[in-house]
Amino acid sequence: MLTVGLTGGIGAGKSEVSRLLVERGAVLIDADRIAREVVEPGTPGLAAVVEAFGEEILAEDGSLDRPRLGALVFNDPDKLATLNSIVHPLVGARSRELEEAAPEDAVVVHDVPLLTENGLARLYDVVIVVDAGTGTQLDRLVRLRGMSEEDARARMAAQATREQRRAVADIVIVNDVPLDALERRVKEVWADLVRRARELRPE
Repeated sequence: MLTVGLTGGIGAGKSEVSRLLVERGAVLIDADRIAREVVEPGTPGLAAVVEAFGEEILAEDGSLDRPRLGALVFNDPDKLATLNSIVHPLVGARSRELEEAAPEDAVVVHDVPLLTENGLARLYDVVIVVDAGTGTQLDRLVRLRGMSEEDARARMAAQATREQRRAVADIVIVNDVPLDALERRVKEVWADLVRRARELRPE
């Protein structure tokens, strides 16, 4: 099994790269999706978040009110650290379960937005960074996600820099390009990952 950490700045197009890798046969473990699962209604994760932040972070239906919680923790490092101390261990445990369930010869891609920020590169055989210019990121966040430019810039500034991400990368996929060029690059990367996975197999 080859474990791959896939990361990139907000708006860099990481989701598109993960989709293309899955099309080619990768087993995807999505940290963001798991982070939502572990705080669904009825989970110990949600109970712990409510205990830490109060009932006001719940929506009327008893689910987590993400925008409200986000507003609470985004500019408060202590509250963010508290939230992370609850959610990150749960995400890590679920990710390990999913990895252990994958076939022995699989290329397992962990989609981890904050891989660089949380110093997680050492956990993976290979780290892939999806990189795009600041202008491209900003355009995608404003045009495709409907963010204000101010909000988009704040989100980008809260993450690692492009240089910091590139410093932990084994492979960089530049995503300032048309889709057909991105597909060609991902095809090359996939061939490289399959070769690396094969080299890890015992004779």
